[in-house]
Amino acid sequence: MNESENTEVVVIGGGYAGVMAANRLTGRGGVTVTLVNPRPDFVHRIRLHQLVGGSDAAVIAYGDVLSEHVRLVVDTVTHIGKDAHTLTLASGGTLAYDHLIYAVGSSGAAPAVPGADRHAHPVATLEDALRLRPVLDAAPATATITVVGAGPTGIETAAELAEQGRAVTIVCGGVLGPYLHARGRRTVAARLARLGVTVVDGPGTEVTEVTDDTVHLADGRALPAAVTIWTAGFAVPDLAARSGLTTDALGRLLTDETLTSVDDVHIVAAGDAATPSGLPLRMSCQAAVPMGARAADTVLSRIAEEQPATLNQPFAAQCISLGRHAGIFQFANRLDAAVWFHIDGVLGAKLKETVCKVVPKHLADEAAEPGAYTLHLTSGSSARRHRLRTG
Repeated sequence: MNESENTEVVVIGGGYAGVMAANRLTGRGGVTVTLVNPRPDFVHRIRLHQLVGGSDAAVIAYGDVLSEHVRLVVDTVTHIGKDAHTLTLASGGTLAYDHLIYAVGSSGAAPAVPGADRHAHPVATLEDALRLRPVLDAAPATATITVVGAGPTGIETAAELAEQGRAVTIVCGGVLGPYLHARGRRTVAARLARLGVTVVDGPGTEVTEVTDDTVHLADGRALPAAVTIWTAGFAVPDLAARSGLTTDALGRLLTDETLTSVDDVHIVAAGDAATPSGLPLRMSCQAAVPMGARAADTVLSRIAEEQPATLNQPFAAQCISLGRHAGIFQFANRLDAAVWFHIDGVLGAKLKETVCKVVPKHLADEAAEPGAYTLHLTSGSSARRHRLRTG
């Protein structure tokens, strides 16, 4: 490429992956970076359960995490024109790009259970959490809050509310904390018991119907629920599919191991809405941030007419807060499988809080010094992913 030419790179999505990618791209001269996001502020998603509980706003000004050299467009992309290299915006405008990074993230999956769409409250987005807050405030202090879903979001939300003295039931639809090692699961169950949370787990605990005051289970039980909070499942926007790009069954953009779309070398994906080789990583900021850096590196390699490196994603742990005074730091191997060792209690809470502070610091550091982030370059699970792809 002629160094006098300017390259337009647009990033769709201003979450963990998108902000990391946009910041990293600013390190090369002759590259104009535009970030399109529907909100004017950065949502610190791993604190949304704290927003529900009232202990954190879960919002950070973009000026604190996004490079001043990135142009922020507050809008929503409604269509990707891959042939014309243009984006259609909800406002009616268009944006042209030379390279595109698709980092639209995820939200809560629309529940198929009868009544859940009317009577259950999701918490997967900022808007969801903000709508839930007044509902909780209006509920009597002694009323039962029923949380459906026993993954990290469900556990954290249940613990946050129980610590405030709320009567909370968590419906697992199977096991509590399915990602956790058995030892870690026992630790979480013990902490929830101390907080007074009723854990409904095991066979028959799938939710079959939600009414305005009851959650019905497959085994015939009817649980009281003055407020039902739905945390089960995630979904991704259908932008890629609507735009004619190849996706997996859930709508995640299908890429190769350099995170490049299988349809177009000018489109790269990162975060929850990407599925490299049809083998998606766990939806998490732990995966999104290094994927954002890898996506930016892929684009920069293509601009330089070099071969991009492949995904080499490391994993270390999953951390879950259990209220403001306890937590669990569940260690994992590099393939993201939980191991027996974990740290819990007050130290677990401190580690979770450290993670919540370090993540935006990574983004801010990359904004100040593009290329500073290197965790995506450490030894990860590439060998295992290769065996999965070819086995």
